[in-house]
Amino acid sequence: MKLGVSVFRLLMVPVLAINVATSQAPRVSSTPAPPTAHEVKLLHITVLSTMLADRGIGEWGFAALVEVDGRRLLFDTGDRPETVLQNAHELGIDLSNVTDVVLSHHHADHTGGLLTLRRELGKINRTALSRIHVAPGVFLSRRRTGSDQEANPMIELKTLAEASGGVFIEHAGPTELLPGVWLTGPVPRRHPERNWPAGVSIVTAAGLVPDTLLEDMSLVINTEKGLVVVTGCAHAGVVNIVEYARDIVGRRPAYAVVGGLHLFASTDETLAWTAQRLRAAGLAYLLGAHCTGIEAVFRIRELAGLNRRSAVVAAVGSSFESVRGIDPLALAQ
Repeated sequence: MKLGVSVFRLLMVPVLAINVATSQAPRVSSTPAPPTAHEVKLLHITVLSTMLADRGIGEWGFAALVEVDGRRLLFDTGDRPETVLQNAHELGIDLSNVTDVVLSHHHADHTGGLLTLRRELGKINRTALSRIHVAPGVFLSRRRTGSDQEANPMIELKTLAEASGGVFIEHAGPTELLPGVWLTGPVPRRHPERNWPAGVSIVTAAGLVPDTLLEDMSLVINTEKGLVVVTGCAHAGVVNIVEYARDIVGRRPAYAVVGGLHLFASTDETLAWTAQRLRAAGLAYLLGAHCTGIEAVFRIRELAGLNRRSAVVAAVGSSFESVRGIDPLALAQ
């Protein structure tokens, strides 16, 4: 099948070699150690930003609270400054004791809520969201076609977040953030899944290079039933991500995928290929949020052998639990 032309090898060297000049260089973390054998016992993921909403505010963005064996982290921060803060309030969720936040990539619909969250939660706990996990390439200068304006909001955001006491930690490879909880770091593009928007380029010394979002990274949780993968947009391709997750943590079933898969504009051929690969990996649950697409969720549900309870369009407040599966709330059930 034709999914596009992979340019991963072409871009990897310039993307990883170029750094945006900043007053404070981010820490770099990478854990090349053997895979952990630790299994998470209790996992609960709550969606705090996506388009569909029973309660709270829907938007083109993504954020989720990940709770693992009594510890918590935030994955992405939504688009508009107030969305995640307001949705958490309406859902009765206190984020003030969450110290760590993962930003899956540089796009504003995943990073836009960070500064407001830091400011408001910092009034209660100054360390709230103070450790910000990213991958190399997230601060590179970008340009949209036909514009000389900076197209990477993370450059300004970094300066402002550091001024508030935040610390950025770069993950050049797989890293175990918590026992049984792994960040992928940049994901190898084994399959030519073209899951990134056109019309944006990275600024390099040799000129403009197409931006394929090489910094895109996901979260992988090792549970008793298999791996749970949390994605922001899956710009690296959900099949690439799932296969890499199984390399990092172990050849276990890809029990669940939660988040945006950037399949909303995909052809039937692409969706069929994706569903077949996910089914072969052992997918039992899909909570498709943000840029996954409503039709894409339904097609994967059908083609991967899932059903109405196990493959659901995510809504604000919907959740996945490792023991009980998906709670879709009312609108998406």
